[in-house]
Amino acid sequence: MMGFTGWYKDPTKLNLFFIVVLIEIAGLIWGLRQTAAQGRTYSGQVVAGTLMSIIAGVVLFGSSLLFTTVAFPEYFDEVNAAGRQMMQAEGKTEAEIEETLAAAAPAQTPFNQALTGFMGTCVTGVIAAGLIAVWVRKQTPLEPQLPHDTPPVGE
Repeated sequence: MMGFTGWYKDPTKLNLFFIVVLIEIAGLIWGLRQTAAQGRTYSGQVVAGTLMSIIAGVVLFGSSLLFTTVAFPEYFDEVNAAGRQMMQAEGKTEAEIEETLAAAAPAQTPFNQALTGFMGTCVTGVIAAGLIAVWVRKQTPLEPQLPHDTPPVGE
């Protein structure tokens, strides 16, 4: 969304990127409601949430690589230009701007960007899953579970 709208080039819209965190949390709430209804334990739900986040992170990793290498190969130059604009508006000197951009340059590779997104997604997912599982377990009625060797009543 950020790429195709060009928002990543607009200094005033750069923070909208954090909408992805809300999307991840919404997905975890949905998924953990499903696992709570199945009667999973708290630790089972945290594991399920972690796995959901790892899958999302892998998808994000691949998408990020495609984004920065194929769809928008000038991404980092455009982000630096937007950053320069923001720092100029804040009144920073040209030397301060150059120092900041030079410090960020080594991390600005497609692989590093994708890996950072993967790690951020996983860490956010583990923490959020731990918190969401507590909340969801309190709100979700359990489906009746019969032991595997017990036939249903009436048989």
